Amino acid sequence: MATAPTVDAVVRAAGPHVGPLMSRIEERLAAVTAGHGELLAEHAGSTIAAGGKRLRPLLVLVAAGPEATGDGVVRAAVAVELVHSATLVHDDVLDAADLRRGRPTVVAAAGRDIATATGDLLFSRAFAELANNGRIDEVRVLSAAGSALASGELLQRADAWDASVSVERYLERCELKTARLFQAACELGALESGGEDGRAAVLGAFGRRVGLAFQLLDDVLDVSGPADRTGKHRGADLLDGTVTLPLILARERDPELAALDVRAVHSPADAEAVCAQIEATGALEEAKRRALAIVADAKAELPDLPGPQQEALELVADGVVERYS
Repeated sequence: MATAPTVDAVVRAAGPHVGPLMSRIEERLAAVTAGHGELLAEHAGSTIAAGGKRLRPLLVLVAAGPEATGDGVVRAAVAVELVHSATLVHDDVLDAADLRRGRPTVVAAAGRDIATATGDLLFSRAFAELANNGRIDEVRVLSAAGSALASGELLQRADAWDASVSVERYLERCELKTARLFQAACELGALESGGEDGRAAVLGAFGRRVGLAFQLLDDVLDVSGPADRTGKHRGADLLDGTVTLPLILARERDPELAALDVRAVHSPADAEAVCAQIEATGALEEAKRRALAIVADAKAELPDLPGPQQEALELVADGVVERYS
């Protein structure tokens, strides 16, 4: 399998306007997280500075196309990344996670109260940023995604430790917790471009499918590891009681896994053993196959776009898959 296309490759494919816009986004993210008191600024700033792929703001820019290069598209991209960062901080609070991207989490470094306040700050600044565009349609898009994220988290908490979760219920969670923010990124970009009627919905559907595949494959990576690639222990989802597609599929193939009480997975060593058992069933390959089919559908449903925009969006879709290969 070829090496996964990097964010830099997508930036190059999308056109010369994207690189400078990505730099402006980084500058604005740094500025937005400062100025709210030394303590909160420290932890909000460190969360943003930890980086990540910046895939969601990049999707905003690519969906917008070369026509949108002003402050509006930068603010939309910044808002999406701030919402994403807020959810990571809050997830780490709920999971009592020690590591994120190979670094100590805010909750591990500063405690639950500071981490909760940091996530709240990032979330509130996202909407303050987007409101400066003066477009109610854009606020509606991000608000719908934010509500979906909360609903998805509630579903995940309701399903905690329940190994009998169905594939359909799992996919619903993934749609809410991950795919809807990818959808919002593409819709915001399309709205900023001032494109034809219906373009936002079509590109949003692309983003939603790519985001769904992204989550499926992220859950595969949690089982397959290794820690130096994921920045966390193999089987971290098992340890916090989150049942994902690999275990759901493996339970259909292995009677011992079908009888597993997830609460009995107490330690990283326990999780490692269960992950190895899941992998032996072939469930990881099946989960990857399903993700590949979702990505193929996403690419097939793309509208006829200018060459660089089409290439960049397809690179994003391919990169989501190839990163996990």
